[in-house]
Amino acid sequence: MEVQLNGAEVFLADYGKGFDPAKPTILFVHGAGMDHSVWPLQARHFAYRGWNALGVDLPGHGRSAGELLGSVPAMADWLDELTQALCAPSVHVVGHSMGALIGLDLAARHRKRIAGLALLGAAPRMPVHPALLEAAARPEPLAPELICDWGFGPAGHFGGHKAPGSWMLGHALRLLRQSAGPRLHADLAASNDYQDGLQAAARVRCPTLVIAGAADRMTPARQGAKLAETIQQARLVSLPACGHMMMVEQPDTTLDDLVAFLGK
Repeated sequence: MEVQLNGAEVFLADYGKGFDPAKPTILFVHGAGMDHSVWPLQARHFAYRGWNALGVDLPGHGRSAGELLGSVPAMADWLDELTQALCAPSVHVVGHSMGALIGLDLAARHRKRIAGLALLGAAPRMPVHPALLEAAARPEPLAPELICDWGFGPAGHFGGHKAPGSWMLGHALRLLRQSAGPRLHADLAASNDYQDGLQAAARVRCPTLVIAGAADRMTPARQGAKLAETIQQARLVSLPACGHMMMVEQPDTTLDDLVAFLGK
């Protein structure tokens, strides 16, 4: 599904049978250096249950055109414009990592159109080590390898993918290697520079789910708990032995938590 926004073509992976404004809508928002392809299991399930389930490619990512956006608030404003272009009366936003920061900022400043918010692998602040930022600016494999090494928990490093023969780190490495350079650097810099996580959390009024990986070394579970404590209507779920990439490390459990939160 393609939408024109600000003169650029935006790609939305529609996991259902066509967008219907009368149906409830979920926007799945990817993290730094990623695209819509991190969401298929969760998005397809909600599409089957009658939702508009749309995997967003942010500008300059995946199959979306447009210039890279340099900050989390700019991405949140862009996502708000996208919801208006869809003519959806309200949306639920499910965001991972940088996508969670985007959803958080969106729900804090554009409350009326956000009916629910799920934050996966989230923290009030996501500082990035200067050496990783420097490495990400180069089209070399070092930054993607470092991110995958830190991002995946035990299952990701020692097999355990639900699909026999599939490799969790391989998919992430492929995406991140394609992004290495200006795109990955811009995303990591935007995440690093975002300072308003707790202030934004205090302004969120919609029901919110925070899913944290107990073995997450990128956004530790204690930081997810801090975020959930600050949001008025937040519920916290901690996934044992799970790292930062819970959508693929524990896809069924992640889906069950989303279904329980969003309802039928």
